[in-house]
Amino acid sequence: MNTNALYLPEAPAIAGLSFRNWRDESDLPAMLAVINASKTVDQEERHDTLEDLIQNYTHLTNCDPRQDMLLAEIDGQVVAYSRVTWWVVAHSQERIYMSFGFVHPEWRRKGIGRAMLHHNQNRLREIAAGHPQDGSRSFESLANNHQEDARAMLEKEGYQVIRRAYAMVRPDLENIPDLPLPAGLETRPVHADQYHQVWEAFQDAFRDHWGYSQQQEEDYQGWLGLSEFQPELWQVAWEGDEVAGFILNFINHGENEEYQRQRAYTEGIGVRRAWRRRGLARALLAHSLAMHRRLGMTEAALNVDSESLSGANVLYESMGFRPVHIHYTYRKPF
Repeated sequence: MNTNALYLPEAPAIAGLSFRNWRDESDLPAMLAVINASKTVDQEERHDTLEDLIQNYTHLTNCDPRQDMLLAEIDGQVVAYSRVTWWVVAHSQERIYMSFGFVHPEWRRKGIGRAMLHHNQNRLREIAAGHPQDGSRSFESLANNHQEDARAMLEKEGYQVIRRAYAMVRPDLENIPDLPLPAGLETRPVHADQYHQVWEAFQDAFRDHWGYSQQQEEDYQGWLGLSEFQPELWQVAWEGDEVAGFILNFINHGENEEYQRQRAYTEGIGVRRAWRRRGLARALLAHSLAMHRRLGMTEAALNVDSESLSGANVLYESMGFRPVHIHYTYRKPF
């Protein structure tokens, strides 16, 4: 008998089905197997490793996995998992309570995901009860344009799309414009003692972007250990000792091997307020694409908010990127 079993009153009647909280890192391989089983059906091109999951779960913020994670098992084998977390939107002080997870494709459309969502909402209500009642509060969940079942479930549960983001790809690295940096700026390599300065510049550049929440020191420590933390590929523009703008480029070699391609990511694109409207982002993007071409890459990708106040999606389209997927943010008021 599983003494750690959780009772979900709306669980479907499936032989051998049980639910429990996360135990420890020994659960991560089974969770990774569910992610890998899901990504083809969901048309999510991703490459996760056990090391990635260990890094993520070592530096969680606003989440106690032993209370905030739920695993579904059939006869002791993990077939789904979910996690909840929360944050405060910096510019509006709205509190967001998020639930996300994966259900193995063989066990979808049987009521497992809905039962887990209801459980997660109840857990988030418990968390919210301990927070100040000083502003609006919403549940949040995510789905892409290929996850029709998940989107239908969320919409039936009263969630509505409130934002869209595009996954964009530049299918080749030809005809890259030669663009100089604005006067007075230069790119220089970033040394280890400057990593925190770049992190702080990133927070400053994104603090007025939609949905931004103030990051914590634990987030910084987690960032340092991510596989996409590749400062040797960054393009950082400096004016004296000040960071003006940046692109935190990376290459996911495991993903490239899995999908038989040579893709680079021009992610983490930001310009601080004092240096905006001078063509810096465009110039850094051109420099990044040229660097990736020299490294043997043949395409580039990024993600962008479809309603970015800076008009980033227009910039990226003008630089040859085209949308290939849509990611939806769903919310429901408490």
